[in-house]
Amino acid sequence: MGFPANGASATDKPYKFLIYGRTGWIGGLLGKLCESQGVVYEYGSGRLENRASLEADIAAVKPTHVFNAAGVTGRPNVDWCESHKVETIRTNVVGTLTLADVCREKGLVLINYATGCIFEYDSGHPLGSGVGFKEEDSPNFIGSFYSKTKAMVEDLLKNYENVCTLRVRMPISSDLSNPRNFITKITRYEKVVDIPNSMTILDELLPISIEMAKRNLTGIWNFTNPGVVSHNEILEMYRDYIDPSFTWKNFNLEEQAKVIVAPRSNNELDATKLSQEFPELLSIKESLIKNVFKPNQKTTKA
Repeated sequence: MGFPANGASATDKPYKFLIYGRTGWIGGLLGKLCESQGVVYEYGSGRLENRASLEADIAAVKPTHVFNAAGVTGRPNVDWCESHKVETIRTNVVGTLTLADVCREKGLVLINYATGCIFEYDSGHPLGSGVGFKEEDSPNFIGSFYSKTKAMVEDLLKNYENVCTLRVRMPISSDLSNPRNFITKITRYEKVVDIPNSMTILDELLPISIEMAKRNLTGIWNFTNPGVVSHNEILEMYRDYIDPSFTWKNFNLEEQAKVIVAPRSNNELDATKLSQEFPELLSIKESLIKNVFKPNQKTTKA
């Protein structure tokens, strides 16, 4: 096919990345990371659902790897997808599959930033048990249309041996002014639930995704820091490191259901596979303190 076997190191020619999602949060951060690492990259100008435009991008850029950080998550949140189903399908299903198919045809590895919000705690993976969902587990959460489309696509992409599917969850970065940042979101909510979840610290994990491309890793990966953290634990850190006067109110899932259109996913993903490939990976709470709260610290907390 032109792409090496899973895990084989890349060719000797210099890396050149083609990135989709220029206007998105992850896509923007990826470009900055490439610049800081001296990796040549270009943003794709084609529409994901337009096969000819993707082929034209690849012909013009001649990339060694392709990254897909484009997709519809909805503004201000996934409830948008409930009333914009065709638009959601066009990008998240038709677009992603088209890009994967074009990349396979061209012998290119595709790093696809997907979601881990396709699972929910169940009897085999109870809340607080420490038993997380593994890469080979089938999604059990389709409560929102967004999650439903993402679960469908993940299942279909298993057949594409050139695709690396990264299950991102509740992404967090050190940029606390970004409205997409999970921490920023929950500090602005009137009330929050308090449920332990697996989450993705982008400052630590996005550089790892670039390394995964260089190693030509494919297949499904739980792309979260090991362990779980709850909403209240994050807000306690926010109070301790950023704003000592910060207060918040909790409510339960039944109360939350009254103010959202679609149910939300809560789960723990097992990060063993990623930790074995990258032993330096920090646990979620360690990573939050090192990569997010310490750099932004405004209090005198030690």
